[in-house]
Amino acid sequence: MIQIIKDIYEKRRLIIELAKSDFKKKFVGSYFGIFWMFAQPIVNVLIYYLVFQVGFKSNPVENMPYVLWLLPGIVPWFFFNEALAGGVITLSAYQHLVKKIVFKIDILPMVRIVSSLFLHLIFLFITFIVFLLFGEMPSVWWIQGIYYLICNICLIIGFVYFTSAINVFFKDMNQIVNICLQFGFWLAPIMWDESVMPFQVQFLLRFNPFTYIVNGFRDSFVYHRGFWENPSLTVYFWGFTIVLVMIGTSLYKRLEPHFADVL
Repeated sequence: MIQIIKDIYEKRRLIIELAKSDFKKKFVGSYFGIFWMFAQPIVNVLIYYLVFQVGFKSNPVENMPYVLWLLPGIVPWFFFNEALAGGVITLSAYQHLVKKIVFKIDILPMVRIVSSLFLHLIFLFITFIVFLLFGEMPSVWWIQGIYYLICNICLIIGFVYFTSAINVFFKDMNQIVNICLQFGFWLAPIMWDESVMPFQVQFLLRFNPFTYIVNGFRDSFVYHRGFWENPSLTVYFWGFTIVLVMIGTSLYKRLEPHFADVL
């Protein structure tokens, strides 16, 4: 773990350059370019808005449009989903670099994460604009979103290093991750308010670490509550995430000498 952190820091400029290249490659050969990167998430938000607010008249927060409640929860998920779905196949996508003896391949998962982060920052900016368009004035609580962004990045790092290492030897990992992401979307309170669930169900759902991130972004943008008001959940999240990062990076380093041979 320490060695990977050291390599990431030393090669931070290279990671950013590779991430920029990875981000641009997604639009090569497309007439509408970056439009397609935004199209699906925006269409999804529009569909959820029409179904839940227009159709079911859902309104978790009184005197606040459903879309303002939805965005702080779903935008972090877009980042998590994009980074993990792309991160699991990182080593296969960059196998030409994996086979270079002098290249530090333990930075490759970070390339996909940073590439996805570029798009996420754009979506966060769009979220700010939407809030302003609906008459919500900037609040000091919005700054707390930086903390939850760091939480999201750390959680992603743990999952990406773990899954990308296993995917080299077990190709089904990619499909497993995609299925888990579909379940994960509905098992986190992204589309629904967890207060409508029985207490026992709420307790179980909070074992999902992404629940902490969703609720945290909503606390920052909607409810204006501090992360220190949920000390037990904060301790659980960071305990889970640190262990996951340690396991993921340790497994990655242990399997690293065999990547080139298998790929």
